[in-house]
Amino acid sequence: MTEAEAKKPQESLQDRLAQVVDLLHRHRLVEDLAHRQEGEHQELVESLVHRQNLAELQRKLEDLHPADIAHILEALPLEDRLSVWQLVKAERDGDILLEVSDAVRESLIADMDDHEILAATRDLDADELADLAPELPRDVVHELMESLDAQQRERVRSALSYEEDQVGALMDFEMVTIRDDVTLEVVLRYLRRLKELPGHTDKLFVVDYDGILQGVLPIKRLLVNDPDKKVAEVMATDPVTFHPDEDAYDAAQAFERYDLISAPVVDRNDKLIGRLTIDEMVDLIREESETEVLNMAGLREEEDIFASVWKSLRNRWAWLAINLITAFLASRVIGLFEGSIEKLVALAALMPIVAGIGGNSGNQTITMIVRAMALDQVGTGNTMRLLRKELGVALINGVVWGGVIGGVAWSLYGSWSLGVVMTGAMTLNLLLAALMGVLIPMTLLRMGRDPAMGASVMITAVTDSGGFFIFLGLATLFLM
Repeated sequence: MTEAEAKKPQESLQDRLAQVVDLLHRHRLVEDLAHRQEGEHQELVESLVHRQNLAELQRKLEDLHPADIAHILEALPLEDRLSVWQLVKAERDGDILLEVSDAVRESLIADMDDHEILAATRDLDADELADLAPELPRDVVHELMESLDAQQRERVRSALSYEEDQVGALMDFEMVTIRDDVTLEVVLRYLRRLKELPGHTDKLFVVDYDGILQGVLPIKRLLVNDPDKKVAEVMATDPVTFHPDEDAYDAAQAFERYDLISAPVVDRNDKLIGRLTIDEMVDLIREESETEVLNMAGLREEEDIFASVWKSLRNRWAWLAINLITAFLASRVIGLFEGSIEKLVALAALMPIVAGIGGNSGNQTITMIVRAMALDQVGTGNTMRLLRKELGVALINGVVWGGVIGGVAWSLYGSWSLGVVMTGAMTLNLLLAALMGVLIPMTLLRMGRDPAMGASVMITAVTDSGGFFIFLGLATLFLM
């Protein structure tokens, strides 16, 4: 795939967003002009203009995939978002609600009355209903559950009984099961009688009369083998399986590792109860990645970019408060050496370099450690080995780049002793950054917390305060 081909879908989506924004802008402009006109036909003109513009915008939305509409809704300010949302056909509301982010979904549901929510969710599958149920009003969920048949109701309750990070919360109940004692020709005739296959069906699940999983029949084997052969002769008897209480992220890694499209979910007695599909795993990996990035910046949750000031403030204030405290501590460290700075002004110019390089190095270390943890490549038992390795890297970088910046300081200020202090401070701060870059995520993991939570904020605080103290302390000791 060329770069142009790779960019085309994204550019096309941006074009669609631009077209919707342009239609909204034209609608408001023409409506404003019509409103300013005076005369006996003013209301009629306004009504015709209003309908014409909204009809054009509605036609544009009808041509879009629910995922594309979800992207457009997320990219619009709240007023425009709700205007577009009102134009979406009711039968598509449920699919779009499943595609938008949690923060945007909250604003859309808040704009819907109970009847609209019921109409939007009535045709969704059990696993999809379970995804939306926690965010719907309780009375709506109760009425919705009452409208389901016994099987669907039990499936929704089953999915809701698991934590959101467990396989059971993500499994799909729509799947095709067959017996192992029938021929492939019988299976083919059975499939032809179905209206359609469930999405992402790359294999059929072989079960006995008690629902115990016996194996899987990949579609490709079904198509290329002799129709007179029995399922037992061509099926795979050792499929990758999952239990509903397993960690969903571990399952996502298995999907990536084994190139899976779907996989069976079984209980402790190997009874087939559902399946996992690649679309859910891709969504999970994306959400985990986004959460990790937000956590490293000290954000507690995903934020609607057009959310109110108060909601954004609640999401951001905690770690900003911590950052303010650490910044104050760093300023007090500088205050301890005011006399040294007054005597040698060059210290004020050089000390941010030491702190900045230390923060950058610490963030590199933390990013590598958190990524390795996410891939289950390291744990708390590897702490000492990782520590030795990162300290070795920091020592070499400190000597090399500290020597470079030390030479620059010598040439700028004509003091070889200042250059030596700069080299020493740089090396020591990089060692401190490496030490904390390993210990911070390892400590958070040992405490049962997300190892990325606020890691960037904490490492920057340590390297700033530590860098100032080390540099100014060495300068006071050797230069004053």
